[in-house]
Amino acid sequence: MSGLTGISQRNPLISVFFILCTVVIGFVVIGPIVGFFAALPFYGGTMLELTERITQGSIQHPELRVPVLIMQGFATLIGLILLPGLYLSALEHVSPVKWLNKKTPAIIAFTVTVIVIAFMVPNSVFIEWNSSFVFPEFLKEFGEWARAREDVAAELTKFFTVFNSTGDLLLGMVVIALLPALGEELVFRGMLQPELYRLSGNYHAAIWISAFIFSAFHMQFFGFVPRLFLGALFGYLYWWSGNFWVPVIAHFVNNGFMVIMLYLYQQEVITLDMDTPEAAPLSAIIPFTLVFAGALFYFYKFYKNQNITTE
Repeated sequence: MSGLTGISQRNPLISVFFILCTVVIGFVVIGPIVGFFAALPFYGGTMLELTERITQGSIQHPELRVPVLIMQGFATLIGLILLPGLYLSALEHVSPVKWLNKKTPAIIAFTVTVIVIAFMVPNSVFIEWNSSFVFPEFLKEFGEWARAREDVAAELTKFFTVFNSTGDLLLGMVVIALLPALGEELVFRGMLQPELYRLSGNYHAAIWISAFIFSAFHMQFFGFVPRLFLGALFGYLYWWSGNFWVPVIAHFVNNGFMVIMLYLYQQEVITLDMDTPEAAPLSAIIPFTLVFAGALFYFYKFYKNQNITTE
């Protein structure tokens, strides 16, 4: 429906490879190094002490929360925004600015917000199922490795999402919600999805393969399936609308809503713990699923009618 085209004239497989290499170099190597030096002023000790404590494990040192969040922010900023933007401009001669010019009607921003928040409730069923998934015997060693990694990731998530002040909350919103919404949507929906469509000729395949890579990128196998569905949702929103801001808004709402709810829970304003893997009760799943389906259908029809009018 959206008529999205690839970003490159070269073989789409080669293009996908270059995109992923750019992300790895920026997110794993350059971004954290730049972030390390940017974080130094926010740490009371020396550079050597900061290096030693990070390598020892940040859970042991609460004073590392802000410096490591800053490092994470720079990894996302450089690895998922600046370097991919440079790649588009220098190698593909595509200006990312063209994606930023489209306006998003207020009714669509509201609809996307409803879609994402409503989707969290039925998706909690898959969160609970995936969190307790048992790998078959021939994958036992992989399952044990994945479970150990998941436990570490869960500890780090709790460590980074302790908000003792409004400043901590704002930093969390930038690092956990804003930067990933911009960067991950630029890479996975803006760059990879069109190339995968050019490769496969099928937009469903492009959306789901991109969502698969998006979920695998997070390296959390006991949350793989719900994140896969979330990535596919972002992909369809982008395909139907042809508007880059739509999946960015959806991604920001998803992450930002979680951050705010965790903050309110920590402040004892609410009793709902969003960090639990337990599924919502059936009495909530049914109405929220209906709301999600209704809002998604409205969104689809809105852009379908707009495309017909334009044609």
